[in-house]
Amino acid sequence: MNKTKNDTTVSAAVIKRLPRYFRYLRMLLNENKLRISSNDLAELMGVTASQIRQDLNCFGGFGQQGYGYNVTYLYGKISEILGVHENYQAIIIGAGRLGQALAASPVFTKRGVEVCALFDVSADVIGKEVDGRPVLDISQMKEFVKNNAIDIAVLTLPYEYAENAVELIKSLGIKGIWNFTSHDMDHIPGVTVQNVHMGDSLMMLCYDIRNLDNNNEV
Repeated sequence: MNKTKNDTTVSAAVIKRLPRYFRYLRMLLNENKLRISSNDLAELMGVTASQIRQDLNCFGGFGQQGYGYNVTYLYGKISEILGVHENYQAIIIGAGRLGQALAASPVFTKRGVEVCALFDVSADVIGKEVDGRPVLDISQMKEFVKNNAIDIAVLTLPYEYAENAVELIKSLGIKGIWNFTSHDMDHIPGVTVQNVHMGDSLMMLCYDIRNLDNNNEV
């Protein structure tokens, strides 16, 4: 559970929906649409207007009766809630294919996070650059983090090496882990974790396709 500035408890389900609002509002801004009703936003997002009003009321509402939502203002407020303007600094531990792909993608900059460097143990990648970011030896991580105030560690290394990486992350005071290893990480004192399993999403897609094919055979 999370709390707003007025100490109102907000459910985890509402918090998890905020990035989706962020994406759709950014899309509206890119289309130069500066005002939208809850009904139109609901139709765009495939939810109900009531759900949108309930979610946003947890943070103060942001809408005006008879006017709807100011897209620029609402986008700014949700960005603020999500910490987009906090200028969080990140490192990637594991400079293999996945780590390099993430470093080169716009997923970080679009959400206000700067990737400062990648770390690895392989001489094949140490010393290289990925999209302008250096790949450093893991032995340099302690000094680098102390000099650069890193907030987030992205783990894209094999799970068998992750335990040591987590201990190092904890000792350096890094607050968040974006975990792409094959195992969930939970209940790490003083560290918040988001576990990502792309394979799970692919399997759910396969499940849906299988059931779609079965239904078409009926």
